[in-house]
Parts: sequence; C-alpha cells; structure tokens
Amino acid sequence: MLALAPLIIYPVFLMNVLCFALFASAFNLLLGYTGLLSFGHAVFFGMSAYVTGHAAKVWELPPEIAILAGTATATLLGVVMGLVAIRRQGIYFAMTTLALAQMIYFFCLQAPFTGGEDGIQAIPRGKMFGLLDLQDTMVMYFVVWAIFLGGFLLIYRIIHSPFGKVLAAIRENEPRTISLGYRVNRYKLMAFILSAGLAGLAGGTRAIVFQLATLTDVHWSTSGEIVLMTLLGGLGTVIGPFIGSALIVTLQNYLAQIGEWVTVVQGVIFILCVLTFRRGIVGEIGLQIRKRIPK
Repeated sequence: MLALAPLIIYPVFLMNVLCFALFASAFNLLLGYTGLLSFGHAVFFGMSAYVTGHAAKVWELPPEIAILAGTATATLLGVVMGLVAIRRQGIYFAMTTLALAQMIYFFCLQAPFTGGEDGIQAIPRGKMFGLLDLQDTMVMYFVVWAIFLGGFLLIYRIIHSPFGKVLAAIRENEPRTISLGYRVNRYKLMAFILSAGLAGLAGGTRAIVFQLATLTDVHWSTSGEIVLMTLLGGLGTVIGPFIGSALIVTLQNYLAQIGEWVTVVQGVIFILCVLTFRRGIVGEIGLQIRKRIPK
C-alpha cells in the first residue's frame, strides 16, 4: 500500500507521515514496551536534523553520510541523557528528560551552526550513493519509504526478541524483573539509546526531505505531539504509532488555515482519546476482535 500510495496521494505529505511514523514508533519502543515516559524525545529528532543539515550543506557530505552523522549524534546524546535519566523512575524520569531537553533547546538557540531562530535552510538533497537523485520527488519518496521500512522492521524484531520480552517484563513489574536476576537499568538504558537513535534517523531523514532544520524540531511541543500520536494510535501496539502519526499529520495539514487553533483541536482529541478509548485506535480494535473470538 505504501509503495503504491504516491500514485494517489501527494508524495511530500506521505514522506512527512513516514518520518513522524518512524519517530513515533521509536518513542513507542520506550514508552509502550518499556514503560518509560520521556518528555524530551524531540531533542534527538531535532539535533539529528541540525547535524544532518549542517553536514550536507556546510561539509558537503552525501545525504546517506549526513543522515548517518545525525543518527550517530542522536544515539550519542541518548547515551548521555540515558545515563542521567534512568536513575529516576516515573514522573521524575519524565521531568529529568524534559529538563535535559530544554537545556539542549537553549544550546540550539545559541549555537552558531544551527542558525538560531532562522534554522538551517536550503539543505541540499544531493545524490544518495552517487546514483539516486533525491531532487526527484518520487526517488526521494522511495528512499524515505525504505528507511521507514528498515526502522520499522528493526523495532518489530526488537520487541519480539528475548531482549524485548525483558523490556515488557520491566514495564509490567520492575521489582519482580529485578528479583529474577536481570540488571534492569542496563536494559532500560539500551532501550533509551535504541529509541534515541531511531528518532534521530527519522529527524535526519526529514531534514533532507524538507531541506530545513528549525528550533521547532527540538521544542518540547514536538515531544508532546509524538506522545499524542503514540497514544492516539495505540500504546504498546506495533502499527498504532503509524496510524496515530497519519491522523495527526493529516489534521495539521488540512487545518493549517485555522492557525494556532490546531493546538486546541489536538488537545480536544487527546482528551477524547484518554476518556473514551485509552488503548488507542489500534488497541481498541484489537480488544473488540479478541472479544468476538470464541474461546
């Protein structure tokens, strides 16, 4: 369906959906499967976008190397933030990630290579592997599609591996998991790093697609949006983050003319989601299907 979608739907819109879907899937790995709520995840997405844009525009690196540089930066940042944040639990973990993310936001505001409030503009797309001309929108789409598919399959493999089962055990009952002999903090740190790296991959790819990296990418509101996408689609479900991302990006696209009221609409959607279907769209559909299957 995604391979045929650009024949019907505007490819640039689809690329935006795929980038945010990968970002939401990475966040879901941390919250949905490990039980760690991060309020600063946009920092990995945005910092990767900045590094990718700077590498492609100033250092004139090919797009694949620029994206890898951004992803590596996000992963390294995940190591540093993870080592600090995982020492806390619950709301204290969330507030720690938010505080660290705000520090990096102000760094991005002042750092010379980020362009301040103007951001990095006119990022060249270039040619991937020296062969694929990313100026062609359809070529760019299929590159983004391949990146999303690779990231999505990696996440799917992680959550269905023995490592993923330990993460699920931590989410359900951390003291019991500790009593079984698992070094919980190591597992949580690894999940945090993997989530940060995949979020960075999404951010770097989006910077190449839109040829732009701005402060919005590292702002706390972007972290809030990704929480909304994950919860709306279905927390702890494989396909839920994709559905949630598609819905929110579609709303932002078609309601852009109402300006700041888009935020109000998103808030109403979040409230309705929490009050009426707390498992999210995919979670509620799955529950109804299971109820109808005879035992």
